Amino acid sequence: MNLHEEILDMGKKAQIASRALLLLSPRKKNHILMDMADELDSRKAELLAANEKDMNEGRNEGLSDAMLDRLQLTESRIGAMTKGLRAIADLKDPIGTKISRWIRPNGLEICKQRVPIGVIGIIYESRPNVTADTSALCIKTSNAVILRGGKEAINSNAVIVRALTDSGSRRGLPPNAIQFIQAPGHDAVRELVQLEGLVDLVIPRGGESLIRAVTEQARVPVIKHYKGICHTYVDKSANLEMALSISINAKCQRPGVCNAMETLLIHEDVATSFLPAVAAQLRERGVELRGDEKSRTIVPDLKEAVEDDWYAEYLDKILAIRIVPSVEAAIDHINTYGSRHSDTIVTEDEEAMKKFAMQVDSAAVYINASTRFTDGGEFGMGAEIGISTDKLHARGPMGLEELTTYKYVIYGKGQIRG
Repeated sequence: MNLHEEILDMGKKAQIASRALLLLSPRKKNHILMDMADELDSRKAELLAANEKDMNEGRNEGLSDAMLDRLQLTESRIGAMTKGLRAIADLKDPIGTKISRWIRPNGLEICKQRVPIGVIGIIYESRPNVTADTSALCIKTSNAVILRGGKEAINSNAVIVRALTDSGSRRGLPPNAIQFIQAPGHDAVRELVQLEGLVDLVIPRGGESLIRAVTEQARVPVIKHYKGICHTYVDKSANLEMALSISINAKCQRPGVCNAMETLLIHEDVATSFLPAVAAQLRERGVELRGDEKSRTIVPDLKEAVEDDWYAEYLDKILAIRIVPSVEAAIDHINTYGSRHSDTIVTEDEEAMKKFAMQVDSAAVYINASTRFTDGGEFGMGAEIGISTDKLHARGPMGLEELTTYKYVIYGKGQIRG
């Protein structure tokens, strides 16, 4: 069987599985998810060994520190995976929920209700936890899933998939509800995203080059975000101690992820007092700082920021800094250079809060909090299948409801149209 036939066969099997998933009760799906969590926990040693093999190969291949951080599994990260599976099991099942209902003058009862999307393809890099999170979210919403992880995590992903499918089959999970493409190379991705009529939605997770390649080749709908160019704006009325804490967390807590801050904007009225303090603390943590002309008059040894820095998703300990004259200027900068992902304002001014929240065109807009919270788990979704900066169907962290569509079910008593 060649690659085309192999991926086509996976699509056909996934479609059959998606129909079988509709027959599982919420209780049954929850039992499956809880058993998956237990199985994953029991294979912790096996998973850590597989991940160490991936890490060693990644170092030999010259993966960046940010990529290695995404790839690495620890006992706590495996614990977070199993906790996420259990949290998803505890969430309310959206399938079959009536969104709205009304009765027409002719007596027809029209119900708009949530249904699964069907078959979802997930294409991702590095992070093995995506394998568990996305599989669980799809099972909870009665969607079949075809996974295509990066070659750098092949050993880790294989162990996770075996744990999920072995425990799932014992509990009655339909065959092929979770499938994993092991074929290396980009051809497998192209085959998957062109399965019109078999795959209903593709969600790519990874770097911009991966997401653009998927989008350009796809013949099925794609939900995506290209970059995470997240901003923190420190307003003139900001509590500067709070602003310092938020800025350090947004940049340094985990710099290699899409919700980390990449640009710091500071109102000119507080720049003289705030910039030296935040620069000192960021440098203590190994962050390279690049500033505009006004920033460099306050902290002269900042590296000069160029135009490309405002568009940059560094995913590393690098930060661009700009001094702005107003909240309006900050909003304009974000809407010009940002990626519509996550942006925050630190301010005590309610008018500035309202203006920022209304006018910043991003999926997640924060008031006095770190952008690092843009995450399905932190939003109470249990986990997420991805973060969308699109405006149609889903936006921001995608949880259970975002993995559904709807249909109309109409109840009649013999009505015919005249």
